[in-house]
Amino acid sequence: MAAADVTGEASQPTAAGRGRPSKRAAEAETECIRKGERTRRRILEAARRKFGEVGYERATIRAIAAEADVDKSSVIQYFGSKDGLFREAVRWDIPIAELTTDDPAQTVENYLRGMLGAWAADPDSPMAVLLRASMTSEEAAELLRSHVTAQGVEPVAATVTAGDARLRAALSSAMMMGIASQRYLLRMPDLATADTEDILRIVVPVFRSLIAPDEPEKSGRSESAGV
Repeated sequence: MAAADVTGEASQPTAAGRGRPSKRAAEAETECIRKGERTRRRILEAARRKFGEVGYERATIRAIAAEADVDKSSVIQYFGSKDGLFREAVRWDIPIAELTTDDPAQTVENYLRGMLGAWAADPDSPMAVLLRASMTSEEAAELLRSHVTAQGVEPVAATVTAGDARLRAALSSAMMMGIASQRYLLRMPDLATADTEDILRIVVPVFRSLIAPDEPEKSGRSESAGV
């Protein structure tokens, strides 16, 4: 009986091994995930370059796949369609909570500083690519309108106490986009060669008079992260 018991116990899988993948299988799965993430990132980077160069209408999945050195089927696998790829490639999120203060003018300065920093770091940033594409595509233009309204106008308008709060916020957003696009996209000489701190020194009082005309300037300037 004892021998039978021992034989029976020996035939059962150990608790440590039951249902667990081997270490090699787990490592292979992790590497597969990492490879997929690298491929996805490479496709997005290629898409931003291509959309920025030729616009939404003329960019093709085939050309983007070639730029990323992947098969066309890989683009479809990760993003579903050209529209899905475009929306993902130009998606950006402004860190609203981080940039917003109880001083509307400081908030706008934070936004502008962040925008200039982001575009300087990456000419093919999502916002820059979307702005370029919006010049030739109504779909891109509508996407830009919704992004800017949701993340550039509404948060600022919520902090403005003067009349015409939304209009003031919209004007400040238009000014920021104009400064950034002329500096980094059109490369207007005087703006392109100017120091960022000089731009901010001159333009921030203009923003203050626009969105916080009755409020005294508050001390402290932000070095906030990019937009």
